[in-house]
Amino acid sequence: MEEFIRLKPVFKEMIWGGNKLRSDFHYDIPSDTTGECWAISAHENGDCLVDGGIYNGKKLSWLWQNNRELFGNLEGEKFPLLVKIIDAKEDLSIQVHPDDSYAKEHENGSYGKTECWYILDCEEDATIIVGHNAKDKEQLKQMIADKNWKGLIKERPIHKGDFFQITPGTVHAIKKGTVILETQQNSDITYRLYDYDRLQNGKPRQLHLDKSIDVIQCPYKEQQENRVKKEMEHGSFEQLAACRFYTVVRLQVKGINCLTQLYPFEILSVVEGEGTINGTEIVKGDHFILPSGFGRYTLDGNMEIILSYIDLDHVEDREEEL
Repeated sequence: MEEFIRLKPVFKEMIWGGNKLRSDFHYDIPSDTTGECWAISAHENGDCLVDGGIYNGKKLSWLWQNNRELFGNLEGEKFPLLVKIIDAKEDLSIQVHPDDSYAKEHENGSYGKTECWYILDCEEDATIIVGHNAKDKEQLKQMIADKNWKGLIKERPIHKGDFFQITPGTVHAIKKGTVILETQQNSDITYRLYDYDRLQNGKPRQLHLDKSIDVIQCPYKEQQENRVKKEMEHGSFEQLAACRFYTVVRLQVKGINCLTQLYPFEILSVVEGEGTINGTEIVKGDHFILPSGFGRYTLDGNMEIILSYIDLDHVEDREEEL
């Protein structure tokens, strides 16, 4: 059996960031405006280092290029996923992401960005922006020209435990007082539509209006939530999303549970509580990869884990196991 691969997060300071990555997750963050923890990343803008084991100190991108068997010999130039924790002390910009084909043509061959959000925590009256009200591109252009942001955006209340799938072309924004875990394609391409006219270092941040209009889906199509929950021996397994880029699952562990790693790799993020995997201690804020061939493993303790993997052919196999 392979050992699991624990990674050191990379932190990003942001104009809208806060300090909850320290207070809630006990990370050693660079400042009180730290907005993002890149927990599992092989992106050139934040490449995680392996923390311990036989690959200690190696970059995740290096493992992908030189030990592809750890990832089931998946094809692809880059490790496919990126997992973040985002602390929004203030509002993020209203933005949109391109799909693979647009990003490949306009962003030097980059992946597009399909992503999803699991709400780890939020203030009592927190809201989030997902979607817009323009019926077509002409109305979209007019509402942007008129700066009719209130009329354009779809803002909705959120609660801890909510989940959102954000497909390319979806207008969206995380709002202040929200902490989320984001699972996404390995991409750092964001087009800002509106940034509240705020200044960074005395200047407005760059907007990307033309590219935003290019990629925004008109009219907006609401994503149908399809959460599927099954009981485990001591806890539960809830599928939050399944698409061609990833499957994301919420594990509630309340005692001993035996599972099997069935996929090219699995990513596990402990977002609450503590426990063990095969007898090794894991705590809130730990993130690691179970490589291909990891086999049976035992989770024990009282914890919440967000698990992600690729290969939808085996979704039914996992459900049969439970």
